[in-house]
Amino acid sequence: MDIKRAGTQPSSKGPADWFTGAVRRDPLFDPAPPSRVAAALVTFEPGARTNWHTHPLGQTLVVVSGLGRACREGGKVEEIRAGDVVRFAPGERHWHGAGPATAMSHIAIQEALDGKTVDWSEPVADADYLG
Repeated sequence: MDIKRAGTQPSSKGPADWFTGAVRRDPLFDPAPPSRVAAALVTFEPGARTNWHTHPLGQTLVVVSGLGRACREGGKVEEIRAGDVVRFAPGERHWHGAGPATAMSHIAIQEALDGKTVDWSEPVADADYLG
């Protein structure tokens, strides 16, 4: 058994080359071989969002607070709220983040393929974010 005590892992700012706006990442767990699963609590301030990106083995988001947005390429912008679970398929290009006037936090869960969990692309344009 391994217990990661709350508050023992440092928070970090979301890098500007992956996010627009103010984002905080709190690690929850990294893969413990043979597992490939990692998770983090990600908090987006109003208007903040990820860049477009994909995950080689997909991603699951569990929204824990607030009201946010998510969108897959070619789809419409969807509101996401506390209690929602969002699943992106492997290789599905997408973004997610807070609402324009509301913060949002989610737990992001993804698996690594050959040590890689995500492929980042360009920022989401304001017009695409606003829908």
